[in-house]
Order: sequence, then C-alpha cells, then structure tokens
Amino acid sequence: MTSTLQVINRARRQTVGDLLRRSARRFPEVSAIECGSHVRWTYAEFDRRCDSLAAALIDEGVAKGDRVAVLARNSHSFALLRFALARTGAVLVPINFMLHAEEIAYILEHSGAGSLCVDAEFADVGRAAAAISGGVDRFWGFEDEAGQTPAGMVAVNELAETVRGSSTEAAAALIDGVELAGADLAQIIYTSGTESRPKGALLTHEAVIWEYVTCLADTSIEGGDIMLHALPLYHCAQLDVFLGPSIYAGGTNIITATPSPDNIIGHISRRGITSFFAPPTIWIAILRDPLSTSEAMASLKKGYYGASIMPVEILRELIERFPDLRLWNLYGQTEIAPVATVLRPEEQLPRAGSAGRPALNVETRVVDDDGHDVAEGAIGEVVHRSPQLLSGYYNDPERTAEAFKGGWFHSGDLATRDAQGYITIVDRKKDMIKSGGENVSSREVEEMIYQLPGVSEVAVVGIPDEKWIEAVCAIVVLKDGAELDAAAVIDHCAAHLAGFKTPKRVEFVAALPKNPSGKVLKRDLREQLRA
Repeated sequence: MTSTLQVINRARRQTVGDLLRRSARRFPEVSAIECGSHVRWTYAEFDRRCDSLAAALIDEGVAKGDRVAVLARNSHSFALLRFALARTGAVLVPINFMLHAEEIAYILEHSGAGSLCVDAEFADVGRAAAAISGGVDRFWGFEDEAGQTPAGMVAVNELAETVRGSSTEAAAALIDGVELAGADLAQIIYTSGTESRPKGALLTHEAVIWEYVTCLADTSIEGGDIMLHALPLYHCAQLDVFLGPSIYAGGTNIITATPSPDNIIGHISRRGITSFFAPPTIWIAILRDPLSTSEAMASLKKGYYGASIMPVEILRELIERFPDLRLWNLYGQTEIAPVATVLRPEEQLPRAGSAGRPALNVETRVVDDDGHDVAEGAIGEVVHRSPQLLSGYYNDPERTAEAFKGGWFHSGDLATRDAQGYITIVDRKKDMIKSGGENVSSREVEEMIYQLPGVSEVAVVGIPDEKWIEAVCAIVVLKDGAELDAAAVIDHCAAHLAGFKTPKRVEFVAALPKNPSGKVLKRDLREQLRA
C-alpha cells in the first residue's frame, strides 16, 4: 500500500527523465531532436518515444540500478536511450569508442554492465569486448545518423516502436512502477585513466541536474537556441553541459556524428545553428578551414570552449574573425558533472587565458599541499565543494577518500587565483615539467610559441634528460604554407622566457594526437618522444 509520504515524494520528484516530460508539456510542437535527413522529433514525440523505450526495456528485464553501456557515435538513438534509461532507473555507462576491446571489456566488467548498445561501426569490437568481460547478456543496436543499424541486432528504436503499437496505458504502468529519487544513480562516467586504470565516477540524478541549473544560469542556454552537438556524447561535456540543459530549456538539438570542420561549418550554414561547443583544437581547425567565411558562420551567436586551454592568440583571432559570436570558457572535469568555473563573453579579452570564476552551484579554492589557501598569484591545486560532485569512484574507496581529502574534492589541476576570484589554470599536476629543479608550466611555453605567426598548434611536454632530469620539448604543427625551423622557435622563447623554460628540443608534426573530445594526448606524445 502506497503511503502518503511516497505520494508526496513522487509529486516532488526531480530526475533527468522528469525534465524531458516537463519540457514536452511546455513546448510540445518545438523540434527537440534532429539527426541526419530522416529524424525530426518534436518534444511531444521525443517524450512519447522515451516512454515507449523505457517500458520496452523494463519488459526486457532491465531493472532499476542495472548498468547499460553504450559504445557508439552520436545519433538520435543515443539521446533516446539516455532519457529512456533515466525513466527506468537503470544506469547509463557511456564508453569511449576509441578504446580497444580489452579496455572496453575492463569498463564492462568493472561497471557490472549486463546490457550493451552499439551502432553498426562498433558492433564487432563491442561483441569482442563483451566476450572478454563475460557479463553482457543483452545486446541492442543503435540506428545511426545515416539510418543504418547493426546486422542481426534489434535496434532500440524498434523496441520503442513495438511498445508504441501496444497500450500506452500498459507502458505508463510499467514506468510508474519504478520508484525513483534524485539521489539515485544516473550514470557512471569513466575517466581517461591517465594514472592507471580508468575510474568510474558515480553521478546521481540530482548531481547532474544541479549542473544543468548551473549551465542555464551561467551560459545563456535558452529555449530558442538551435544547438549543434558534434563532439562525442559519450563524454560528459557534450552530454551534460549542452544536450541535457538544452532539453531542459526547450532548445532544438541537431545531432551529428562527425566533428570535422567541413561537417560543422556545413551544419552551421545549412541549419542556421546558433549555439555550438568545441574544444580549442576544433575551433583552430574551423579557423583554418577556407569554408569558414563570415557568411557561412553568420547564424552562430553563441560559442563555447573547454576541455583544454584556449591559446590567447587563437581567442583574439576568433573574436576578430567573428565579431558577432559571443564566447564562453567552461572549465571543469567529469567528477563535477563537469562545469566548475565560467569565463563570460565580456570577460574574454580583458581576462584572456583565465578559466573565470566559480559557477553558480560551485565553491572553489586554490590550496597548497596542506589544504591552506595560497597567496594571490601563487600556484596551488584547485579544489571544489558542490552538489554537482560525484558521490565517489565505483568500487574504489581508497581513491575516493584521497580525492575528498579534507572535505574538498581535489581536481589535480594547478592554478593561480587573483584578488577578484578569477582562476587561471597553469597545468595538470601530471603535466608540470620539473626542469633542472625548477617548475615549468607547459601552458606558459605554449602561449609563447603561439605568438609565432606560422604556428597552427603546439604542445609542450617534458622528456627525460641526463642533464636537466626533464627537458622542455615543443611539438609544433605549422599552418599551411608556413615555414619555421627549430632554431627560430628556440630563439623566440629564449628572448622572452627564462632559460630553464626555453625548449631544448622542437619537433614538427603534421597533427597532434587527440581524443574524440579534442584534448591533446600529451601522454602519447611523451611516449613517442621517449621511444
């Protein structure tokens, strides 16, 4: 028998699945999801499909707390499953599709995933990983941007259609039978594993929704936006900083699987995109693409960047090329769902290079190794308190305790903070170079090299050295047609930086290794150089 308290809790409930239902009631005829040339779902239609898929999954045996993994590129199917799972109480486990089968198998086994959804491109590696892990007993397919589904698999879209053909009352009854609360687990997002094995960050519905509120308040995501989602949805930046808040606000979401400059520029031009996120590496590629004319980019009014530091020279070039484009810098990490600080449009040039100030629902400090606030301008570690934070690392109490040492979440990022509270990220702790006993910020050297007109991209890392222990090494990508040699780079740095900061070695490459989120893989660069 249902108690009065249960009835009240149900009426007050706020989960990720509830957000879509409320948006569907407010904006039933607004286009919610568009993908490829064949998918145009209004909010009312998207909401109905999510209900149908949620009921179908429950009917297939998916229960509250079950882990459902996803290995796929961006598609309408990804968005559909995300919100349907939120209504079943099952836990989303998105997986980086660049991983090898053994790495995927580790995440499947560690998370306890019993179900796996794949698109046609990753069906084979998904099956191989599942065979290694041994715990997956349900496979479903995704219909991708081109309308293809994996051979021999039932697609989640087909599951939804099956239920849609039956009683909507029966579907509603299945969903209503699930007791959910904001404190329930919504997703496990696995970090990149720079230290050892990837860590599974546990994020509840309420943690994710608090982060959505932060985004709506601090980044001007609004119902009238036409937002392009080109960066991978398996990453929490695209999933939870942009898709989720846009659904919450009632925006139109254009989903594409290919974050190449020509595809992005084409979508902006053809679809009238007004809002778009990319890491600095993608913005650089857009700037260098001849298709990125003022006419092609005219509709774009809101631009967001994050995931890595935007070089100041690139920021100035963006503002000069596209004067009507307002820019936001968003800094954070998976464990804070993931926005922690924001640098707003009016602050971009006056505070160029800064990560901004703490966002709405975040309290941030910069501390020394003993947890004390560092002096203004001194380097310390960024720590946070926020309802957006993870509730721990799955099955890893030691690293959870270490991360929350002293009652603050330790980010692993090094930064300075000024009198007005603006934070400037200096480096990841692991990327700080110790050369000749002196700390060298790779970012500082990178900013100096970006001042050379022929440089398109640069990454600076430390490499083993008999004399210096670690030597500063710059890896440079040149603009098309540009000429530059190592001596010119070293001389430029030597004229403006201390000797211990000046690169001892300069390498020129055609491209920097990056993950699908656009982050430069400095670990890979170090390994290549050491080899």
